[in-house]
Formats: sequence, structure tokens, C-alpha cells
Amino acid sequence: MKQLESDKITALYCRLSRDDELAGESNSIKNQKLILSKYAEDNKFQNIKFFVDDGYSGTTFTRPAFMEMMELAESGQIGTIIVKDHSRLGRNRLVVGQLLEEDFVRLNIRYIAIMDNIDSSKGLNDFLPIQDWFNEMHAKNTSQKVRAVLKSKGESGISLANNVPYGYKKDENDKTKWLIDEPSAEVVKEIFNLFIQGHGTCEIARILRERKILTPSEYSASITTNSNNQEYQYKWYGTTVAGILDRQEYIGDTVNFKCTTRSYKDKTKIRLPKEDRKVFKNTHEPIIDEYTWNIAKQLRNNRKKPTRSGKKSIFSGLLFCNDCDKKMYFQSPVTDLKAKDHYRCSSYKNDTSLCTSHYISDEILQVIVLENIQRVISYVKSYEDLFIQEQLAKSTQDELKQITKNKKELEKAKNRIIEIDNLFMHIYEDNISGKITNDRFRNLSFNYDKEQQELKIKIEQLSKEIENTEKKDTDITQFISNVKKYTEITDLTPEILNELIEKILIHQAEKIDGKKVQEIDIYYRGVGIISFPVSLEDMTMVIEKMLNKKISA
Repeated sequence: MKQLESDKITALYCRLSRDDELAGESNSIKNQKLILSKYAEDNKFQNIKFFVDDGYSGTTFTRPAFMEMMELAESGQIGTIIVKDHSRLGRNRLVVGQLLEEDFVRLNIRYIAIMDNIDSSKGLNDFLPIQDWFNEMHAKNTSQKVRAVLKSKGESGISLANNVPYGYKKDENDKTKWLIDEPSAEVVKEIFNLFIQGHGTCEIARILRERKILTPSEYSASITTNSNNQEYQYKWYGTTVAGILDRQEYIGDTVNFKCTTRSYKDKTKIRLPKEDRKVFKNTHEPIIDEYTWNIAKQLRNNRKKPTRSGKKSIFSGLLFCNDCDKKMYFQSPVTDLKAKDHYRCSSYKNDTSLCTSHYISDEILQVIVLENIQRVISYVKSYEDLFIQEQLAKSTQDELKQITKNKKELEKAKNRIIEIDNLFMHIYEDNISGKITNDRFRNLSFNYDKEQQELKIKIEQLSKEIENTEKKDTDITQFISNVKKYTEITDLTPEILNELIEKILIHQAEKIDGKKVQEIDIYYRGVGIISFPVSLEDMTMVIEKMLNKKISA
């Protein structure tokens, strides 16, 4: 049965965006509701219903309340749409034009914009498209102003994030500052610990679900509303865990300009490349130390999927071919029961002409690495002072020469940038005065700009190299601290390996004096290869002894 006109809904539509908030209280949702209510009452409109979009731009029409209103309109349930002013409907002249001239006419909807004296029942003004154009330009100009404000704010080191990361809370006295939220921070620490122990992101999510840990969104809701969504309150996902592991903010840094929007009309977020982001160090208290963060980052970059047998290597992300620097590929044979778990060069696996196999069994590798770690721990604990002296002395002269060279190059690059700025001013003046042609000016300015950009990249690289070299003392201290955590290691675990070892290089086996010999280089975190006196005979005896013990067990 066709709905009577008198029974149809009078839709009172309100919209407020972040940009509109700049105009003050006049555009507030509260003020819009008061104006609309009074107008509806004064003009005897019946069956009123509010539709409110709070925090939505006028350039987009995928607003929840607007779409609900239009669904009801399409089903013939709405007779009149009333807004405070015409810009509340939207700020896209093409879409607004279609709504007024086609959709509302087709649906027999009366449209009223109170403050602009627009009433479609009396006919639409010919100048209305011009007003729509001005509304759109206002949105564009406001968007540009907001972008400029955000850019200035972001470049000053103030976080641009609307919500603080899980594990933090805003300082009540200064909303721009972050404080550690102890309950959620402990969960963040646990996530990093579990990951370094060898658990994958999906596995960590399952553990958190089983422990009934509230998800970040539900934890936030529990603080603000004291209510939880029973269905989703413990529903952790691997992607959520991965997002936490990837956030640099947990080591105390602020990262701005992670994403942008396509345009003032299209608010779709686009992730910006890392080189376009701006990082500010030590802006707030860290939850995770940088050492742990770097381990997790390396694991994230190098993590491999389990083999067809379901096995995962405890050396995942640590093994590399000594000759081609590619990762070593873990193989756990399924059909050949006699074959052992082993590693091969991934280049060789893909194309045998690119490298050699660098084959090594998992069993042998575990024995060698375990024995080496045991010796290192014993050596560091027994001769700590000697170890520190040797590490500081190791390549000290070369490092000093390199850091001196880098600092000179850095200063030279900075001076050249200043010089280019001066040169650009000269050629600009020469172009204005007619001393050089426009084409000559364009070529010179292009070359200067290109050189300047290359210098900026070089400065960043040199600064990083200098920083890494100068923090060697810290790395040694951190390594000794990690070693002291372990009293006696009898078995290897992913946690031990990732905490102590940076990478392991596998050499191709070769025959020397009729015997097969294979070298392995173990690089410990922050200190590199650790050398200590040991005879080949002793090493062979230890390996054979440990292998025999493992086989007999």
C-alpha cells in the first residue's frame, strides 16, 4: 500500500566535520539540532527524525546517517529533508547538483536549507550551482589550511595520531604527551617476548585469546564506557599483533606523516613510503628497549613460512650464504625418511648456476652453534674486562679513520648545500636581469636541485653510519647484559639465538688434505665475530662428543 504523504518522515539532517569545527559553536551538532527542531515546530512538520553525521567531511557521501536517510528515501519513506544550511548537505557541487535536480525530484522529496532560504517547493534559484561551487571551494581552502597546520604540527615533533597507541594513555595535563598505561603496556611487552621466543603473529593472537586478554579496541572501550562487546572482546588477530610489532612508537619515538589522503574530496588513506615519514627520537617513555625492537624487526623482515612437513627452523632469519649473501633455505624432507633436515643456499635452490649448495645439516649446525655460544658465555663471564678491552680494540684504528672520514664528508656535504642555495639565488637574479636565458636557468636549477637532493640522502646515510659507530660501547654493554642472563645453556631456542646472534654465514664445504671442511661465521649482536683460542682438534672432539651424546639419547 502506498504511504500517505502525511505519514512520511521529515528528515532533519545534521553534519559536522573536523574542518567545520573551526567555525566555532555555530555549526555544532547541538546548535544545528536546536535550529532544525524550532523550524520543524514553527512550520508544523510532523513525524520528525534526526540523522546525524558527526565528524564527516562534506566532500564524501559515504556517511552512515546520510546513507541511512537515502535508503529510506529510496523506499519512499521520506517526504522532506531539512538542513540548517545548504553546505550541511555536502560540499561536492556535482553530487549535490544531482541530488537536488534529479534524485529529490524523482523521489518527490521536498528540500529545505533554512539559513540559505532554499525551499524546493518554491523552485530552486538559478544561482544555486554557483553557491555549490563556493561551498566546494570552501572545503578545498579549509582542507589546505588544515593540511598546513598539520604539516607544521608534525614537523615540530608533536604526534599527529588521533589515538594513542595501545600501551599508552594521554597525559591529563597535556594531551600532546603520552604516558605509559601499565596494564596494556605489559601485554605489549609480552607480545614482543613471545615473538622473540619463536611464536608467530597468529600463534600469539591465539595465546592472547586463550588468556582472555582484551583486544586494544575493547580495552579502550572498557576504560571509557565500562562495557565490552562479548563477541569480540578477546578476538585478537595476527594482523593486530603484527601492527603492534611494527610500531616504532614503542621505543619512545614519534613517527609522523605515515599516511595522507588522495585529495580534499577523496579521504581514502594512502600509506606513505618510509623515506617520506618524519621520525623524532625519544619523545616519550619507551615500553620496549631498542635492542629488543631491532631483534623483532629483523625477525619480521626475515621470517619464513613452515615447510610442507610443518617444521620451522629455530635459525629462521639468521642464516645466510657467505658467497651470495642470500638466505639459507630450510628443508625438512617429507618423502625421504633417511634424509635429514638441512639448509641450502636459496640462490642455488632457484637456479643452480647462480651459486653452490652450501649444504649443512640442521643437526650439525645446532651442535656447532650451541658449543660456540657455550664457549662465548663462559669466556665473557670469566674474562669480562679482557673481553671489553678486546672488543674496543678490535678494528679501533680502522673505525676511527672511517668515522673521521665520514664526519669530513658530512661537513663537506652540508657546506655544499649552503653553496647551492647561494648559487641558485645568483642564477635567479641573473635570469631576472636577463643575463641568462629561461632555458639556461631551468637547466641549471634542475641540476642544482638534483644535486641537493642527492646530498640530503648522503647526509642522512653518513649521519646514520657515524651514529652506529659511536654507539659501540652501548652495544658491548648490552651484549654482556644478555649473556649474564644465562647460567648454563643445554639446548638452543629461538629466543636465545635471536637475543645473542645477529647472523650466521655458511661457507661452501671444501676438501683440505682429503678431509671435508666447512667454515661457519657467527656474528653476535653488537660485537660481531668473537674469537678465542681453541684448537681444531679440541673443536672436532667437542662436536663428535655432543653428536654421540645426542644420538644415544
